[in-house]
Amino acid sequence: MSKLLPLPVLLKRLWSHINKHRRMQFWMLILMILLTSFSEVLSIGAVFPFLAVLTDPSRIFELRVIQPLILMLGITRFEQLLLPLTLIFCAAAFFAGVMRLLLLWMNIRFAYAAGADLSIDVYRRTLYQSYAVHCSRNSSEVIAGITGKVNGIIGNTLTPMITLISSGIMLVAILTALLMIEPIVALAAFLGLGSIYGLMIHFTRKRLLVNSQIIARESTRVIKSLQEGLGGIRDVLIDGNQEMYCEIYSQADLPSRRAQGNNLFISSSPRFGMEALGIIFIALLAYFLSRNSQNVSQVIPTLGALAVGAQRLLPILQQAYAAWVSIRGGQASLQDALELLDQPVPNLDDRRSVKPVIFKENIELRDIEFRYSPLAPLVLSRINLPIKKGDRIGFIGATGEGKSTLLDILMGLLQPSGGTLLVDGTPITSSNNSAWQSHIAHVPQFIYLADSSILENIAFGVPKNQINFDRVKSAAEKAQIATTIESWPDQYQTYVGERGIRLSGGQRQRIGIARALYKQADVIIFDEATSSLDGETEQAVMQSIEGLSKELTLLIIAHRLTTLKSCNQIIKLGAGGIVSATSYKDVANQLSVK
Repeated sequence: MSKLLPLPVLLKRLWSHINKHRRMQFWMLILMILLTSFSEVLSIGAVFPFLAVLTDPSRIFELRVIQPLILMLGITRFEQLLLPLTLIFCAAAFFAGVMRLLLLWMNIRFAYAAGADLSIDVYRRTLYQSYAVHCSRNSSEVIAGITGKVNGIIGNTLTPMITLISSGIMLVAILTALLMIEPIVALAAFLGLGSIYGLMIHFTRKRLLVNSQIIARESTRVIKSLQEGLGGIRDVLIDGNQEMYCEIYSQADLPSRRAQGNNLFISSSPRFGMEALGIIFIALLAYFLSRNSQNVSQVIPTLGALAVGAQRLLPILQQAYAAWVSIRGGQASLQDALELLDQPVPNLDDRRSVKPVIFKENIELRDIEFRYSPLAPLVLSRINLPIKKGDRIGFIGATGEGKSTLLDILMGLLQPSGGTLLVDGTPITSSNNSAWQSHIAHVPQFIYLADSSILENIAFGVPKNQINFDRVKSAAEKAQIATTIESWPDQYQTYVGERGIRLSGGQRQRIGIARALYKQADVIIFDEATSSLDGETEQAVMQSIEGLSKELTLLIIAHRLTTLKSCNQIIKLGAGGIVSATSYKDVANQLSVK
């Protein structure tokens, strides 16, 4: 984990990712906080005259705050004030409650809407990263970031931050009201309670920081252990390794849960002590005020107003403290989420304005070199290869000789460290790379199938209401799987199960071919697409490939030479370069001689 940045720096970075609409909502929320604070002051202020008319009716006419009401209603006796003051007090309390409810609704609505914006933005930015970036990091880090750490921004940063701001404003408003009633007592109570929370913050901040790092680290390990255990479930069941994977999960999950529990205890524990201190404070205050006053009824209105103020003050102090604990406890996860939010994303307007790449004649790999990092050794060196439109070219070579890397460069997934990829003489660069990729379809060794229908898997990535059924059916026929699909009860609406578990290997590969054909690409790349199949199934799939249009350019990586019978050229790679470029017959003869 990288060095943890100061919290203000992280919050400033987070604010830069909040869009204009959400920022407007935020300022509306601040306005609502101010109005709610005003309602709290009103509810506290309404207590004093209400209790005064109940305990010492003769003094009510001396209160300047009541004089406008007395003159307006023409009141001459204190009994006439009892009903209006009761109604005013109830109305003030009701208004304060409604305002708090509205503030809670606006707070939650803003936090979750902003959280959704951020989560979508992270996912979008992640999908737009280059293939090299995806190869360089573990998918569990990204999944943990999107599903956990970005969602954690809602509960651990946005909502607590708004709570902290609202608590601060309300504390000032309530303290101002209490200072007007009994300044010395109010100030002493606030400083005393505030000092206790300040000490709590001082003594727990390091523990919270450590807990935040544990939660951020272990949440990634939890996702990783789940992926490994469930992703390799066949081997886990066969080898009986269930307990080992349970132990790996436990070692990641338990520290995270313990750290979260510690944070929850730290945030909640002061509340109980503060409630007890509040009651003791009110009792002592009542004692001293009654000792210093000849008439106990005269101190009851003051005591009642202070009690109501304390009843408001203590929960707000606790909320502010709990919000700070939550923000501090999620600091490391916030930083991880911000690193995903800071991922650069290409300008889509620039991509749309790029002229289409025309492919009518040839592709040329000219002096191509590639290494995965500046200090890494060359994987490919001085590759020169012309490919004519309609060619069927096979690639062979030992594992690690760069076959897949070469085709990744040709597909625009990797940028060469040196040399140029040209299509009809046009260099392929980052600016027109997406235009070139529109010509390409890819059929890998393991076809990814979504848990949806055959129709949606062939037209993969196309919204269901925009799928061209005739095109899907045509692609299935060319891939020689239409007859099989149409023999099933639900035909093209048949669900394939997670990762196509309800289909055979050959059926999955044919759907992969149909998917490539649905795209109507000019170039189809088969990256060991049949290597996991048995001989008979492979032969059937290869017949499907051989029956494709001669206008298509096919590039095929295979371990078995017989897979490449239909290729007009076989490229053998070795030691990072092209060892030979001959026909299938010549390669077969060389092997037979050996």
